[in-house]
Amino acid sequence: MQDTYSLLREFADSWALLALTLIFLGVIGWAFRPGSRPLHDDAAMTPFRNDAATVPVARAPSGPAAPRIAGCANACPDCTCAKTLEALK
Repeated sequence: MQDTYSLLREFADSWALLALTLIFLGVIGWAFRPGSRPLHDDAAMTPFRNDAATVPVARAPSGPAAPRIAGCANACPDCTCAKTLEALK
């Protein structure tokens, strides 16, 4: 009769190694599957979503969106947002 250590060691050297290798290859295949690029690009931009940079306004049905500065209502007496938008064009 084998002791527990030898039995578990034999299992880890054979079937567990095979199972973990297949799981690893499955995860790699899932990450690089066709069509996943937009999902990865969206996840990569997550930290920058709430920056004060220009954010496109929701598109109107008749034309492209106009950029705006996030959180600006152009209500400040010395607002520089309009100048920033002009520089971006």
